[in-house]
Order: sequence, then C-alpha cells, then structure tokens
Amino acid sequence: MQLSDLDFSKTYTYADYFKWQFDERLELIKGKIFTMSPAPSRSHQEISLAITLKIGNYLKGKPCKVYTAPFDVRLPRSSKEDNAIITVVQPDICVVCDLSKLDDRGCIGAPDIVVEILSPGNNKKELRNKYEVYEEAGVKEYWIIHPSERTFLKYTLDDKGLFQPSRLLIAGDELTSNVLPGFSMDINEIFEEN
Repeated sequence: MQLSDLDFSKTYTYADYFKWQFDERLELIKGKIFTMSPAPSRSHQEISLAITLKIGNYLKGKPCKVYTAPFDVRLPRSSKEDNAIITVVQPDICVVCDLSKLDDRGCIGAPDIVVEILSPGNNKKELRNKYEVYEEAGVKEYWIIHPSERTFLKYTLDDKGLFQPSRLLIAGDELTSNVLPGFSMDINEIFEEN
C-alpha cells in the first residue's frame, strides 16, 4: 500500500494508522490524515534538543518523563480502543507525569506538556488543529516555538478546560511552568545555537 492509495477525505482511526507502513510520517487529527514535514531542519533539531535537555535534567529524580518525536500520542475521546481513537499526533516534545498513560506504543491520553516547534508550511496545522485537540484532551500546557521569529508562546489550561495564552516571550524573557514547579529556562537558551 502506498500513501497515495489512501482516501484523504475518509475518516480513519488509530487501528488504521497502526497498520500503515509508510516512509512518510503521518498524524491523525479528528480522523483526518495530515502529512508531516520532511525531516526537521537543523535549527528545529537544535531547539528541540536544547529544550529536551533542559527539561530532562530538571526531571532527574522526579516522576515525570520527557519524550521527543517520533512518539505517538493517542488522544481518545470516549474509548481507548484502537478503532475508536481518531487523533494520533507526534508532538516535537511532550512531558507525561501520569506514567499509567504510557505503553509500548507511546502515550494514551493527554500529556501534561506538549511542545510544538513551528516549521515552514505547518503553522496552520499547529496553530489551529492541534490547539483544538490539545485543549479538548486536557493538555495542561501547550508550548509553541516560532524559530524564525525567535518567540515562545505558552497556553495554560484553566479550570474551565480552556487554554489561556501567556504573553509572547522573546529574547531575555524567562520561561516557567506550572506543571514543573521550579523549572525555568531563559528564552535565549532555546535559540542560542541558531
């Protein structure tokens, strides 16, 4: 089967997704197929590594775990059965503190933190489609990094289940997290190699 054999107007489930053996990386958002960008740029990789290392060092001795793409995050609505899950995403970075959500195939349920690093051509998907599914799933913090503009925006889930944006962070600002008390990172550290 080739990617071109799929009907992009059809709605698919994780059961379908799990059977596919394509070279291209895909995500399902509300049952619809989204192709992912080719291999991330060097800049994207450096940003991802800087954040992952900082979070990983912070998490030593703590119960949460950090994962980087490709790592399947299944966001079930009502049932955790493969044929009922219609959203499977691969965030650039995610932090999971409820380790019962982890299995050999990735994470089933909302990570506590999801980090997406924007790439040319994927901004609409990240900013609209993923925002909606992350909010609906109950992701506590959704971090969006814009490499070319060197900016950082954090959405935090409020007690009504809605994302509230931080102010736009730029060089010289400090990133903190309610999910990771005591964690901080200078925004300059995110972009220092770029």
